[in-house]
Amino acid sequence: MNIKDIIKAAIAEDVGPGDYSSLSTIPKDETNSAKLLIKEDGILAGIDIAEEVFRQVDSSLKFDKKLNDGSKVKYGDIAFTISGSAISILTGERLALNFMQRMSGIATATNKYVQEIKGTGTKILDTRKTTPMLRELEKYSVKIGGGENHRFALYDMIMIKDNHIDFAGGIAKAIDACNSYLSNNNLNLRIEIEVRDMDELKQVLAKGDIHRIMLDNFSPKEISVALKLINKRFETEASGGITIDTIRSYAETGVDFISVGALTHHIKSQDMSLVAF
Repeated sequence: MNIKDIIKAAIAEDVGPGDYSSLSTIPKDETNSAKLLIKEDGILAGIDIAEEVFRQVDSSLKFDKKLNDGSKVKYGDIAFTISGSAISILTGERLALNFMQRMSGIATATNKYVQEIKGTGTKILDTRKTTPMLRELEKYSVKIGGGENHRFALYDMIMIKDNHIDFAGGIAKAIDACNSYLSNNNLNLRIEIEVRDMDELKQVLAKGDIHRIMLDNFSPKEISVALKLINKRFETEASGGITIDTIRSYAETGVDFISVGALTHHIKSQDMSLVAF
């Protein structure tokens, strides 16, 4: 589903047969203006989504963008103004805010992680822990905050995780089966494999035929040991329980990537509101 379709579905869900609160209280020909007031410092994301919301609600509304996605914002900043039908503005208000508040919250949180490991060379990744049907918007917000996207979905990268290994009968069998499947189906996908301890890591290194190793729930000390064993033969990723308070110690090991599920599934929405003027 593309972004315009997501917004169309969101409007249908929220408005249904009509915004009866606005229709019943506001004269049909009443016009007004409002501004999007930033009430918390952070990174702005979703302003083009808000514009599309109002466009789909009423294409005659005038949307004046004052800031762009990725802008550092502070309390009191104005992201955009909107003018035209008062009913239309009120109808689109909550949807525009819902999108922008969550997207800006993700971008802001991501940027905090990125700044925390600045200068290390390690890159911050998101995960598939996203809101169903909103993955494209949430992963876009991660990039706005300075992070990078891991695989988008189940079809654009192979991720051999612990359950795949267990169900396949072991690491070697899982890797062999994966490469055979890709070859037989003429698929050209990168392969990442998760390891839970040093023994599994050694099995992967002995087998090869993968592109990236995920070191799951390893301590920074254990990652440093693992990186010496890997010796840059494969890309490396740290994952599992890594927080803003501990991420610097992981990045300083020299690991290539750190994936943080909290970027998209444990987020505080950014505070902002639409105010008439």
